[in-house]
Amino acid sequence: MTRSSRDTDAMARTLTGWLAGHLPDGADVEITLSGASDSNGMSSETILADVTWTADGSRATHGYVIRMAPAPRDVPVFQTYRLDHQYEAIRLVGELSDVPVPTPRWLEATGDVLGQPFFFMERIEGIVPPDVMPYTFGDNWFFDASDADKRRLQDSTVRAIAGLHSIPDAATTFGFLDVHDYPGGTPLRRLFEKLRSWYAWAAAELAPSPLIDEALGWLEAHWPTVDTPDNVVLSWGDSRVGNCLYVDFEPVAVLDWEMAGIGPRELDLGWIVFAHQVFQSISDVFGMPGLPDVLRAEDVRATYAEATGVEVGDLRWFEIYSAVIWGVVFMRTGARQVHFGELAEMPEDVDTLFHHAPLMRALLAEVSA
Repeated sequence: MTRSSRDTDAMARTLTGWLAGHLPDGADVEITLSGASDSNGMSSETILADVTWTADGSRATHGYVIRMAPAPRDVPVFQTYRLDHQYEAIRLVGELSDVPVPTPRWLEATGDVLGQPFFFMERIEGIVPPDVMPYTFGDNWFFDASDADKRRLQDSTVRAIAGLHSIPDAATTFGFLDVHDYPGGTPLRRLFEKLRSWYAWAAAELAPSPLIDEALGWLEAHWPTVDTPDNVVLSWGDSRVGNCLYVDFEPVAVLDWEMAGIGPRELDLGWIVFAHQVFQSISDVFGMPGLPDVLRAEDVRATYAEATGVEVGDLRWFEIYSAVIWGVVFMRTGARQVHFGELAEMPEDVDTLFHHAPLMRALLAEVSA
């Protein structure tokens, strides 16, 4: 999928001048940019940067990753992108926990330099279970690993989530992530209203989704009892194995913080379970075995309880909430594919854009039975 229409050569020239102002005199900055992997990610632009400069008489090259908000002409997935919030969340996680995150280096929050905000963070070497094609399809390092190594990766990722949730006083420390522009008496209620607004924005360009409308109605009618003041943690937001870099089946970097917020711990747990269910359901459609024993809800809950001492209950509400978010993402990526000519035209039935539609229908049928 095409993610950007930017001219990387022109970007490198602009960034060279900008970085020269952030490094000592005589640094003689050189920047080489290259595209990130096409196997993961569909929203913020991710660009690899090799930055060479002279310091104390020695010249060295340093590897970074640039995260940048997409240009409006490229049909962004989200309504707004707060790169300053992503930067600060990563910085605080690195400072306040043992959860591995890249070290953020330089932030340009105004958009005056490249037209959109961006930041540099250190580049960490590791491998990631691919999204394209989904890791459940086979022929990749994670699928081919032993059952013991798959479980080690799963458990270590859940423990990383537990580490994020263990950062104290999240409502204050990460209060900047609370979406106060939306109504509601709790962070989860405000996130839910933000989701409604985002969906309405996507539907205004395409059409309403009967599946999303049904799911939103069910979520409203069955509001979770865990939405309480004592259950507010830092939420990674996009807690997937596809958003971690791994070495020896252990995470060495937790990535992609554009959906970070605060709210119940079940947000991240429901998301990681549902995200795997999506990929497993796609492999089911194609008659592939997939990985049905990976990231089962009961196993995730057990590992989380062992790591935190907190027992969480049924995650179904949060899985359906996740399904709605995935649906809106697919609406926006569908619009992007039409924009870049990768899809001839928008289908009349918006729900056909949803790769997870069968799974979503099954979940709604289950809770409505």
